[in-house]
Amino acid sequence: MTNNRSSFLRAINILFFFTEEVVKYETATCAWPELKQYPSTLRRIETDDRGHTRLALLRKAKTLPSPVCCCCCCCCIFFSNLQAMASAVSFPPANVQMLQGRSCHGHAAFGSCSAVPRTGPRVRSTAVRVSSEQEAAAAVRAPSGRSIEECEADAVAGRFPAPPPLVRPKAPEGTPRIRPLDMEKRPRRNRKSPALRAAFQETTISPANLVLPLFIHEGEEDAPIGAMPGCFRLGWRHGLLDEVYKARDVGVNGFVLFPKIPDALKSQSGDEAYNDNGLVPRTIRLLKDKFPDIVVYTDVALDPYSSDGHDGIVREDGVIMNDETVYQLCKQAVSQARAGADVVSPSDMMDGRVGAIRAALDAEGFHDVSIMSYTAKYASSFYGPFREALDSNPRFGDKKTYQMNPANYREALLETAADEAEGADILLVKPGLPYLDIIRLLRDNSALPIAAYQVSGEYSMIKAAGALKMIDEEKVMMESLMCLRRAGADIILTYFARQAATVLCGMRSK
Repeated sequence: MTNNRSSFLRAINILFFFTEEVVKYETATCAWPELKQYPSTLRRIETDDRGHTRLALLRKAKTLPSPVCCCCCCCCIFFSNLQAMASAVSFPPANVQMLQGRSCHGHAAFGSCSAVPRTGPRVRSTAVRVSSEQEAAAAVRAPSGRSIEECEADAVAGRFPAPPPLVRPKAPEGTPRIRPLDMEKRPRRNRKSPALRAAFQETTISPANLVLPLFIHEGEEDAPIGAMPGCFRLGWRHGLLDEVYKARDVGVNGFVLFPKIPDALKSQSGDEAYNDNGLVPRTIRLLKDKFPDIVVYTDVALDPYSSDGHDGIVREDGVIMNDETVYQLCKQAVSQARAGADVVSPSDMMDGRVGAIRAALDAEGFHDVSIMSYTAKYASSFYGPFREALDSNPRFGDKKTYQMNPANYREALLETAADEAEGADILLVKPGLPYLDIIRLLRDNSALPIAAYQVSGEYSMIKAAGALKMIDEEKVMMESLMCLRRAGADIILTYFARQAATVLCGMRSK
């Protein structure tokens, strides 16, 4: 109590004048010797249009002489008059719990004070808590000017104020007058207001659900990708860090890396994929040094490193070799884990690669590195812009001998069972929107986290339609991501990640 009183006394000094009525004065700040010398109950602080502050003081005694105080030189006279007045009256002081004093110029002042009777512009008032509930109730008035006690007395006596009239909206002229349908359940009741719709929303999405794919290259400048507006091949030492910083600023903390490898480093066996000083390992080490708390996903496949543009080693008759490719992928995954990757993501669709990679990681001591398997990766036509971004189009043929047939549904269950048995930690479906049924299939048949990849073709279509004003880009973007979440995806790999997170944070997306 003493500390609170001392803090209050040091913070404010009030010069006041008592008359037969309630009067208001300019205030200043200086220390009071004792709170008991305060001879009235503080009711209200009022501030005029020029920022000057006044106090409303309620008289509780006969008219007393007025003290005069000018700056620091008059403090002795001021305190003497205060003591004289305190001895002449006998009523308890108010225990003011919150107050901020201001000088006549609107600035807080300490050690000086001045007093001027109330004149000038109309003031606005700010309520202040006082020592007792009775005093507070007396100070707080209803809009009608009556006290709380008066309003309560009317309620007890049954005199209630008239509520505003209930106005029912009228139907447009010509609407038929019919008998309402006999329905016990009307689902529209739970959709009738934004508050109700938000309360009953079943699916939510946040920046934590988004993973941002990033294209990187050896250059220092960022190169735009023509087929993917707003996306760039990022310089791994400059543009990449800037993009990650901006994404983290809106809550995105997951990133997956896709490298554009120089043609001179590509080979039929893809040996550059497991070079510890290659583009991806260097980038991982840089990101983990600058942003140690982010989650770095990597792509495990040979197509960026293969001179043939396929995900595996190509035999001379055009057959993609499965087991030999898996051997290379294991070395690639270990190299990425050694650089600091949190999650390695085999996207090649070779048989048995998840189990082999798990064994290789564990043998090297990387037990904590997760595997996100591209469980249901379809041979889709939606990958076109991505292949332009990485210059990884197959030199011949297609990828239908190892990627799944878009017409197949049950086959995804076979891949799911195999990946679970081999030790996958996350199951991914690619593409996203055209395969919502597959996402739901995996969600209903596996307890593992499900990922969905909203691929480059989906991104580019929304961007193109938005640029032509055929759709509202932002709304379609958010709806498409919500659909993926509703289907069962826990995380979504999307090029919209930063833009969507900006919207989720309540900021403009552009």
